[in-house]
Amino acid sequence: MSATAQAFAEKHGATLDQAIAALQSRGYFSAYPETPSGKIYGESAKAEAEAAFAALLGKPFADGPGQVGAELSPWGPKLGITYPALDVATLVARAEAAAPAWADAAPAHRAGICLEILHRLNRDSFLMAQAVMHTTGQGWAMAFQAGGPHAQDRGLEAVAYAMEELSRIPGTARWAKQAGKEQLLLDKAYRAVPRGIGLVIGCATFPTWNGYPGLFASLATGNAVIVKPHPAAILPLALTVRTARAVLAEAGYPADVVQLAPDTPEAPLASDLARHDAIGIVDFTGGPAFGRWLRETVGGRKVLHTEEAGINPVVLHSTADFAGLCRNLAFSLALYSGQMCTAPQNIFVPAGGIATNEGHKSFDELGAALAAAVDALLADPARAAGVAGAIQNPATLDRIAAARGLGRVLRDSAPIPGQDAARTATPLLLAVEAEARDAWGEERFGPIAFLIRCADADAALALAAGSARARGAITALVHSTDGAFLDRAERAFARAGAALSENLTGGIFVNQSAAFSDYHVSGANPAGTSCLTDAAFVANRFHIAMARRPAAA
Repeated sequence: MSATAQAFAEKHGATLDQAIAALQSRGYFSAYPETPSGKIYGESAKAEAEAAFAALLGKPFADGPGQVGAELSPWGPKLGITYPALDVATLVARAEAAAPAWADAAPAHRAGICLEILHRLNRDSFLMAQAVMHTTGQGWAMAFQAGGPHAQDRGLEAVAYAMEELSRIPGTARWAKQAGKEQLLLDKAYRAVPRGIGLVIGCATFPTWNGYPGLFASLATGNAVIVKPHPAAILPLALTVRTARAVLAEAGYPADVVQLAPDTPEAPLASDLARHDAIGIVDFTGGPAFGRWLRETVGGRKVLHTEEAGINPVVLHSTADFAGLCRNLAFSLALYSGQMCTAPQNIFVPAGGIATNEGHKSFDELGAALAAAVDALLADPARAAGVAGAIQNPATLDRIAAARGLGRVLRDSAPIPGQDAARTATPLLLAVEAEARDAWGEERFGPIAFLIRCADADAALALAAGSARARGAITALVHSTDGAFLDRAERAFARAGAALSENLTGGIFVNQSAAFSDYHVSGANPAGTSCLTDAAFVANRFHIAMARRPAAA
């Protein structure tokens, strides 16, 4: 028994209890403040983080063999950080050596260690913001929130689900059955056994927000974990793993319970790791091509959780707040330049237009108003940079250029003024006909959106829900003043497996997904194989072993 782990469990017990309660109530809960205030994190926290980030640049992150790393900030500078790289055999051997002690740890101790890791990550949220900003291209405010507190909440959510599921398993039971005059007595013991080594394959846009659910779900259920970051966004997960290893060692467990596995595009590790027999769980966020390979190659014999691509739809039927609709949707299109898995792409509109509080709006009037709302939102270059951020991958700029030929340009994409060193692009908005499925019927990752002319509102709803079922969608948005239409939309998108938002005109956006309340991804359409998170996300990371013997008289 680890006294330090027990101390961590006691230190964070109230937080864990609150998190478990939040899972049941589904109301607002956050354990980690999202406001980057000096009053919360310390008046010198931001300056200290900037200095700590600068000290990381241009040198090895840690001593070790086979240094790799070529991260380039979408905001301009080259990071110049390298990371120790190990081969698959060494990573697996170290994980296997560390795994038994971790598997034998009491679930409450594992949870306490996980929460201490999250606590220390929260304390370093300003440093994580720098790391996320300069690898993903997120604006600073988003990098702080999504890379720090919101990601930490998602990790806590996974631990809470794990503890809730593990608590359902009794340690022992006395089994008694009357068989005629004889009473049969057995003593039974139950043990939750980890599935094997967990592999977390990170993405380039939200490395912590998407990576923490799988990482902490596997850790809390007793699995050692290998974290394979995207080559373009290693630093946020390297910082995470460094913190995790320090806490594990402090608590008396092998640091190799968590390992970092950086690689390069020229010599990738993900496929070799995923195929290794010792890997029991794979968590992947990324594109559908590798997701398909994982499903076909390892999906039948390993626990596999994926979040992949989707074509998130919007259906416009009618509105009581036309200006609010345009402002809200413009922000959703511009936020992080459409590089969010929850960002809308396809806006389905009746050919005859929509009824609004400002009178009837034709298809063309709606397109012009939406384009004007984007222009107004991004008119100030400083605000534009903060909202839209930078483009993570240069290939996205090529995708924007190619997309211009897919429809009539309602609003063209352009770089953000004053950001000459950065890779930036504002939203491209195109008008197309419903029949142009080759244009809108696949994901066009980045700031690319389509205004799609449909026969009527019911045709728009059918196309939107049908495309979600066929090609995948994580979110959907409907605007309507007709309760019956909203009911039909709720049923249609429930069948399609897309989380529906209705009539958003204020400060809540379809892009946002709240830990402890929103079920992110459904596993019910091609956008992903699992919900991140629900009980099923953690329950298959362990199996239950049983032993029984005749009870002593």
